[in-house]
Amino acid sequence: MSVIISFSGCKEKVGKSEDTLEKLDISYASGFTIFKGENFWKVEVTQPWTGADRIFSYLVLKENAEKPAGEFDAIIQLPVEKVILTSTTHIPHLDMLNSTEKLIGFPNLNLISSDKTWQHIDAGKVVELGAGPSANTEMVIDLAPDWIMISTLGDDLKYLDLLAQAEIPAVINGEYVEQHPLGRAEWIKFTGVMLGKYEESKIAFEQVEKDYLEAEKLSDSIVDSLRPTVLSGVLYQDIWYAPGSESWGAKILQNAGGDYIFSHQKGTGSAQLNYEYVLENALEADFWIGSADFQDLETMGNAEPRYKAFNSFKSGNVFSYTQKRGRAGGLEYFELGYMRPDLILKDLIKILHPDLLPAYELYFYQQLHAKK
Repeated sequence: MSVIISFSGCKEKVGKSEDTLEKLDISYASGFTIFKGENFWKVEVTQPWTGADRIFSYLVLKENAEKPAGEFDAIIQLPVEKVILTSTTHIPHLDMLNSTEKLIGFPNLNLISSDKTWQHIDAGKVVELGAGPSANTEMVIDLAPDWIMISTLGDDLKYLDLLAQAEIPAVINGEYVEQHPLGRAEWIKFTGVMLGKYEESKIAFEQVEKDYLEAEKLSDSIVDSLRPTVLSGVLYQDIWYAPGSESWGAKILQNAGGDYIFSHQKGTGSAQLNYEYVLENALEADFWIGSADFQDLETMGNAEPRYKAFNSFKSGNVFSYTQKRGRAGGLEYFELGYMRPDLILKDLIKILHPDLLPAYELYFYQQLHAKK
């Protein structure tokens, strides 16, 4: 889903007194806060990764603004012209904020799906950063971005030390820790502040929120007896990995009017189950949603013959998120899905309760047929 460069944190002290700060509204995300001063923004990332025990603080200065007093893990000076991203899930933020042209580097370009970004890549404006962290760090320093956004931290502190010495701000995006579908999408406000486009990011998010909540209302009135049972997950080395009941994916299934078979499997990550348990509980499930990236039932059944035992497989009610791929083969679901949970929700409502969205056409998902 994402490509990550490992760095760690350092702090920089700045002068001048800190003005009175206004805390801005964050409705769903719990991993960051935004404070607005007279000529600056202060952003705190409180959940940079699962189980983190520290807060990262970033300062974003308007043009010609003086630095307030305090310690910050990174200081960003507006205007921002050159950025580096390390996760495909951040690409839609630039697209939606009309800032695609600011991207100058990314690791493994083939994972990108965005047509707008590929136009920028084709114009020779984006450097391929490769896969090795050491090589990436050297290239990042050579590119001298206004900031680099990373998704998590590694154990080695030397990379951030190198960036700090090169005066390159590194900011952490912890969107993947969020489990509310709109919480992950709301991280566009984080990117918006870093770009000096908070108002634009607020408008973009509010449209996604509106569309999601409107779709959710469609399935709110569905009684439990009319909720079809849903199996999710796949086998990997004899372990069945399925979304935990408190996870992002399970919550969208519930919002779509589905009766998730493993709703009693607590947790925000993947539940690890044995095949016999899954077969006993999900043999007669009405639908199978999220069946990896198989293109048809024949390929799926040949890859793992035990899949053929499930009624959802036999009836052809198997749906995968493989409808849209980038030109290099990357799945758009893994790039755009965090930012557009409204599209995922509508897809699932269309699958489970097609009468509720009669004119809607599936965006991410497609039904797997006997043979491609």
